Amino acid sequence: MRPKPVPALAAVVTALAVNIPVAATAQTAPESFFGGGLPLSARPVTTTVAPGVTLTSMSLGAKDADDYWTVHVYLPATIDGPLNKANTALGSEEIARRVAGAVRDKGFEPRLERVSAPAFADRPAGTLGWTVRVGRYATGAEASAELSAIRTAGFAGGTRYTAQDGTDRRAPQKVHMVRVDFGEFRGTVGTDFGPALNGTEKLTDLAAATGAIAGINAQWFYNSAPGGLYVKDGKLIGGATQGRGAIKITRGGRSVDVDAYTAHVTLRAGRSTVEIDGVNRVPGEIWNCGGVGGDQPTENAQHDLKCTDDSELVLFTPEWGVPPTGAGAEIVLDARDRVTAVNASRGAAVPAGGSTVQATGQSAAWLLDHVKPGDRLRVSERVEDSRGRPVALTRDTTILQVGPTLVRNGSVSVNAKADGLIREGSDQTFTYNWALRGNPRSMIGMDGRGRLMLVVVDGRQDGYSEGLGIAQTAELMKLLGAREAMNLDGGGSSVLVTRSGGIVNRPSDATGQRSLGNVILVRP
Repeated sequence: MRPKPVPALAAVVTALAVNIPVAATAQTAPESFFGGGLPLSARPVTTTVAPGVTLTSMSLGAKDADDYWTVHVYLPATIDGPLNKANTALGSEEIARRVAGAVRDKGFEPRLERVSAPAFADRPAGTLGWTVRVGRYATGAEASAELSAIRTAGFAGGTRYTAQDGTDRRAPQKVHMVRVDFGEFRGTVGTDFGPALNGTEKLTDLAAATGAIAGINAQWFYNSAPGGLYVKDGKLIGGATQGRGAIKITRGGRSVDVDAYTAHVTLRAGRSTVEIDGVNRVPGEIWNCGGVGGDQPTENAQHDLKCTDDSELVLFTPEWGVPPTGAGAEIVLDARDRVTAVNASRGAAVPAGGSTVQATGQSAAWLLDHVKPGDRLRVSERVEDSRGRPVALTRDTTILQVGPTLVRNGSVSVNAKADGLIREGSDQTFTYNWALRGNPRSMIGMDGRGRLMLVVVDGRQDGYSEGLGIAQTAELMKLLGAREAMNLDGGGSSVLVTRSGGIVNRPSDATGQRSLGNVILVRP
């Protein structure tokens, strides 16, 4: 059995003024995953990083005998698919029973387990699929040895640590939170990246270069560049995954709003107007999908899936760095959107204050037919919130599209389907591994007193910190006091730093902190 949380911790937490609800006993009725209070296993430690900026570190839960390693047998996509090449972590009950029977016939003792998905704001709770597992082992090495035997018998699979299944509310977790109280703090909170968007930098390097007090990782990044809508200081420098969640930061971090956003950029040449497919990304590659037309296999948001389109227009700004080269066409625009060059291939440098528009496929033919040197074009952009209202892109506006949304107006609100966490089609392996199982997570939010929150939960470290599923991450943020909260990039990217303490969490990659596409910094 896990140790019961210490009731006296409630007084300790109040004294630290972090207002963290504490679980009373291990038998608390689970109205939610955590049962209305966090299972603190040690006293939270709060230190002052700078005037108005504090760091609180918490330990939740504890390892016990119910945490073990097991072999996870992969399932074929179809009922008659080959077992030795199966690559899905879960599937229908029919397929799972067929695989379990075959595993049993080879002398092993399989378990058939149902995987249930929690309720999300836009998807009811229900069965996500079924898994087949074998054995209970104290170490990963023992599970790996059994996996070798199962593979030799003609099956595919991997090993899993059950405390990372995302179902154990008392699994060990390490939580670190930087809180910024603008009643005392006089600095600003905003985003930054390295010398160019097309490149990655470590958070510690960016924080040191800017003299930041604290910082956290921000957006996902693909092809070494941030992915999704990115507005920095009022300038749109990253195209949207249409309709996904984002966080809008204004007044130097003093105002935070979580919503879903769309963005449309259009190019007008004479009497013809065409929509630009993307901003500052590789043409033809639409990571997370959710584009504006012609994307395959879907135009709906699908997290971490690369959609493609062989006919695109992509705008590049000076922030990008060196544009990609290749077949197609492009135009070069000065600061007044006047065409200074029309090229029959791609890769020209972006002029200071200007831009380039690269085109591929049929879009390249359109560009060459409609634009000539000396033309004055009109490039316009429009960002809208979930109600279709235009968003003013003032110099004080930063928007980071990450997601999913976690807490809105004080209530847990995860748009799992709209944010692309639920895979289209029958294979729900991604949804299971990314959204349901425990993973390292990074979050940003604001509490009821207007204090900004930067939070990291470590994960994938058995016995130390297992990580959380998305629904549990949302609940954690609400219990920490968030009225608005957004999930940031996670996994090996999750890192939180302070000027006085350096990296305060334990990133899950064996090599330590990753280089990142962009970051959020607290500056004096």
